[in-house]
Amino acid sequence: MVVMGVDPGAERLGYGLVREDGQHLKAIAYGCLHTPADQPLPLRLKSLYRALKELLQKYQPNALAVEELFWGQNVRTAMMVGKVAGVVLLAAAESNCPVFSYPPQVVKQAVTGYGRATKRQVQYMVKELLGLPAPPSPDDTADALALAICHLSQVVKERC
Repeated sequence: MVVMGVDPGAERLGYGLVREDGQHLKAIAYGCLHTPADQPLPLRLKSLYRALKELLQKYQPNALAVEELFWGQNVRTAMMVGKVAGVVLLAAAESNCPVFSYPPQVVKQAVTGYGRATKRQVQYMVKELLGLPAPPSPDDTADALALAICHLSQVVKERC
């Protein structure tokens, strides 16, 4: 099973594809999609959409895991992330890829064993769980991989 994790953001969108090989997890591809802050939002969304569609077509994941949106103190940022999340959902729907969303605390619990783990702890555990040579950076990429790991752990729980 292959799961694509996506951490939506307009400036940086983290993505990570993880394959379950028996009892082992393997990172297939991961990184960050960047858009220029001075570019108009519709063009940024279009760029992210196209890049996501390419990734979905290339890797054909069985599922896509995205972070559940939450309203923080900055409503403007939350609105921007919501627009990007909409593009992610559209790309997944057009690729017939089922989408699952998880709150940050559930993702942190699945990856570190502690729902209030720091970004650094998440990066370290993602490195360890996937056998990477270094913690994934930036943290948007680590968060995307953590989302994929979280979904795979949920699937394993359902099998048991």
